[in-house]
Amino acid sequence: MDAEIIARMNEVFPRQSRLKALFRVALLAAAALAAPCAAAQPAPSAPPAVGVITVESRPMTERYEFNGRVRATDIVNIVARVTAFMEKQLFVEGSDVKKGDLLYILERQPFQAAVDLQKAAIAQAEAQLENANISLWRAQQLLQKNAGTQEAVDTATAAQRTAAAQLQSAQAQLESAQINLDYTEVHSPIDGRIGRTSVTVGNVVSATSGILTTVVSQDPVPEWFSVPTRCAIELREQYADKGGFDAVKIRIRLPDGRVYSETGKLDFVNNTIAQDTDTLLFKGVIPNPILESQTVGGVKLRVADEFVTVMLESVDPRQIIAVPRAAILADQQGTYVYVVDDKNIVRQRRVRLGQSTPETADIVDGLKEGERVVVEGVQRARPDSLVAPWPASHITSRS
Repeated sequence: MDAEIIARMNEVFPRQSRLKALFRVALLAAAALAAPCAAAQPAPSAPPAVGVITVESRPMTERYEFNGRVRATDIVNIVARVTAFMEKQLFVEGSDVKKGDLLYILERQPFQAAVDLQKAAIAQAEAQLENANISLWRAQQLLQKNAGTQEAVDTATAAQRTAAAQLQSAQAQLESAQINLDYTEVHSPIDGRIGRTSVTVGNVVSATSGILTTVVSQDPVPEWFSVPTRCAIELREQYADKGGFDAVKIRIRLPDGRVYSETGKLDFVNNTIAQDTDTLLFKGVIPNPILESQTVGGVKLRVADEFVTVMLESVDPRQIIAVPRAAILADQQGTYVYVVDDKNIVRQRRVRLGQSTPETADIVDGLKEGERVVVEGVQRARPDSLVAPWPASHITSRS
């Protein structure tokens, strides 16, 4: 304290008053010195709030997704079996046809003439055979009466057999001619949708003319997809005791992202593995009905050779322990979650994941029902630290 200040105080205050004033000044100075120390010691903070859920089991439908392709059950290329002029086309390109429907009519007259000619040849052969039979009978009668020779009987027998063979040959030629005549009418061998015609009326067609048109079956249509060998083994072991093929169903996601409403079944697994891709070929069959919105033309949603996503799903859902994907963390050692114990202390828990979706993680090992898992405010949780847990829906995101 400056001497000048003290001198002034001595002048203004009596001795007793001066002592009290000095005491007050000392208290103020001590308080001023203690203030910075007090400011350097912050009050203890509250534990961070985190959102938790209580783990419980729930049903989940297992799903595996693979790239697949739509393949028609039957694809038939229609070709001409005989050489002739095309006289009529009896179908509308792009329409549905039934098995046995008449598609084309070829020129019939030359083939009808060939049939008639072979019928005449049969009549001639039958007459010759009848005459040979009579000649053989006569030769046999003369031999019995000792009026003929064995040589005559042998000659008559040979003639009779030759006539019989000629009749058989004529009958076979008639059958061949009739087949060729039938080939002048071209029918659809299957139910399906017919494509465009490559040859128009008036042209000559033959077996070397190529494909006239194509008929593709429409319903049902199979989906072919390849499954990695490791995944195929897991599927086999998982569903072997649950009914095999009957334990799964097939659904598809169309190229525009929509999930097709119809479901199907798995009905084929190949018996060899593709060496270049190490995959096993599967086939699922799904109905392909006419779209309800299409009243004209019978339009179907799925088309042969279309790429789709095949979803292999379990028929019966199984009980699993699942948590939101937001609760799953990962480091170099694997995946883990934060579990809050009964003292509100955060514990790091290693878990093993099963099949998961973008929203939900299937926990195969590491969690039990009733445990509390941090799903909100995960960035504020630290292992072995105290937190203030609240139901996840009550916690708002904070930095």
